[in-house]
Amino acid sequence: MGTDTVRERAAEEAAERRYEQRGWYFYDWACSVYSTSVLTVFLGPYLTSVAKSAADADGFVHPLGIPIRAGSFFAYSVSASVILSVLVMPLVGAAADRSGRKKPLLAAAAYTGAAATTGMFFLDGDRYLLGGFLLIVANASVAVSMVLYNSYLPQIAPPEERDAVSSKGWAFGYAAGALVLVANLVLYTAHDSFGVSEATAVRICLASAGVWWGAFTLIPLKRLRDRRTTSPSGTSTSVHGWRQLAATVRDMRRQPLTLAFLLAYLVYNDGIQTVISQASVYGSEELGLGQSTLIVAVLLVQLLAVAGALGMGRLARTYGAKRTILGSLIAWTLTLGAGYFLPANAPVWFFVLAAGIGLVLGGSQALSRSLFSHLVPPGKEAEYFSAYEMSDRGMSWLGPLLFGLTYQLTGSYRDAIISLVAFFVLGFVLLARVPVRQAVRDAGNPVPDTI
Repeated sequence: MGTDTVRERAAEEAAERRYEQRGWYFYDWACSVYSTSVLTVFLGPYLTSVAKSAADADGFVHPLGIPIRAGSFFAYSVSASVILSVLVMPLVGAAADRSGRKKPLLAAAAYTGAAATTGMFFLDGDRYLLGGFLLIVANASVAVSMVLYNSYLPQIAPPEERDAVSSKGWAFGYAAGALVLVANLVLYTAHDSFGVSEATAVRICLASAGVWWGAFTLIPLKRLRDRRTTSPSGTSTSVHGWRQLAATVRDMRRQPLTLAFLLAYLVYNDGIQTVISQASVYGSEELGLGQSTLIVAVLLVQLLAVAGALGMGRLARTYGAKRTILGSLIAWTLTLGAGYFLPANAPVWFFVLAAGIGLVLGGSQALSRSLFSHLVPPGKEAEYFSAYEMSDRGMSWLGPLLFGLTYQLTGSYRDAIISLVAFFVLGFVLLARVPVRQAVRDAGNPVPDTI
């Protein structure tokens, strides 16, 4: 009877874990539409066109009196959003670990971002400053929410399940992005049939991503559960946050191999995030491709990223997450290098490039997340994932800044895109030097058979 009771309890715990995991997947389903439809497809070219309509005779806009080439405004806005994220994410991660109340913080971040994205419907005429403001708020919000979302992974999946669970989460996100992009493509290409202008169709696509984000966030908020901890009284949450941040930094200095992984991830992910956010600008401004072509290309990325995330998850079970990520960085380098030589007005070759990106995009991100989860000391998930998210989104301002500066200095988006190869090469070298098995042991976690 005792054995039966243990088995029944184990089965109940497994069922509860699956219930939470399925809810966890749906936050990727909710927020990835922002990353796809807004950040990757529509906002870059559209905000650039709005900035150009507000530019002076020399092609410059002047936010806060600073002369900025209109074509660089979007990239600079992305960098500004990331700097804001750096200030907020560590506080949120530390507060979540101290209080154990992740769900209210996740809800606040998600609905702030969803509201800002929905507000992009009002971005028209020469309102480039409004567009920049809404981008900064939405991008910072999604970064903060991902700190909390990612920190659930070690709690809802044992070590042997994390590669698969993380990969499924990314696959859910890319599937949602593909589904919404199909609807976007129909509206954009047939906007006359719907009785709206092209610009209005774009604004509807932007706003609908915010509505989708807010609606589907209800599912993880219902299914995920807080693991409450005690918090000393008499001190404000912000003071706790700063104290915990300082403690986290000191603690991470005692985990040098975890820091080494974060440094490698910071570098190569900076390149990934910049490609995601600037590819549509490169396609429209340098290659002369229309918005419909860009939508189809990103749709191709989304569809192949689902297969890529799941396929690389299977590869990781055989070859380990580290080796699989290293292989993806080689593929990123070759693909980006090929992008420099793409001929203008040649959609087919752009689709080939999109296919290459799609096959490695989801897997490289999913496996990086699951690999890092093994390097986190137990009980410090949110604060360590705030550092991870700073490497993911919070420190990914160097790439957009380099991209924007290169274009501002050279006037060539080809020069801007090829400059990003350095991030993948350096990231490969840094990751190859990290002994991940020793890093897992040093963090106090069991070492999986394959990692």
